Amino acid sequence: MKKRFPSWPQRNGLSIVLLALLVLFLVGQVITGWHVHNAQRAENGLMPLTCWHYLGSAHFRAATFENWESEFLQMAMYVLLTVKLRQLGSSESKGFDGPEPVDREPQPHRNAPWPVHRGGWVLSLYRNSLSIAFALLFLLSFALHFQGSYVDHMEERIAKKQPLESAWNFMTGSDFWFESFQNWQSEFLAVASIVLLSIWLRQQGSPESKPVDAPYAETGS
Repeated sequence: MKKRFPSWPQRNGLSIVLLALLVLFLVGQVITGWHVHNAQRAENGLMPLTCWHYLGSAHFRAATFENWESEFLQMAMYVLLTVKLRQLGSSESKGFDGPEPVDREPQPHRNAPWPVHRGGWVLSLYRNSLSIAFALLFLLSFALHFQGSYVDHMEERIAKKQPLESAWNFMTGSDFWFESFQNWQSEFLAVASIVLLSIWLRQQGSPESKPVDAPYAETGS
């Protein structure tokens, strides 16, 4: 009997659901953030923004990229740290029994990605492309967070008739770094939680978990 090829939704179900949840929660953020920002503007004697204009505001930009930067930092660090570091018993760690398939040197074959066939600097870049991509996304999000947060801060100071502050003073002050650190620490708490909890806890059917009957000391999924 010929094996049926999975349909497009079946092949992409995980990314479809994740992106749908992203849109759902982003819409929720826009609506609630719009009301919060307009309440702040009313306190400062300013006219409210339409929802459309709120999307282009520094308040929305700062709030969005403040969170995105921490996510990309978490993923970049996690990808790099798991290359060398181990955690006995965790499904998120490589094992202790020597090199694993992800450690092997790339070899050209029929189904290999084109950078593997190309070789040279293209392959050197491709073999680290995942961590590079996350690092660049982090830096971009960090810059947009800073720009949005600084502009929003200046708009508030203008509304309250307070003296303006240079970008450098804002960058080296506590407000901006408080916004970043409160998100960064939570991301590494989440990663540490799955690394450690997967030693003892299980979720049948999930690739993030070890098999239900696996011993605690078994490392890797």
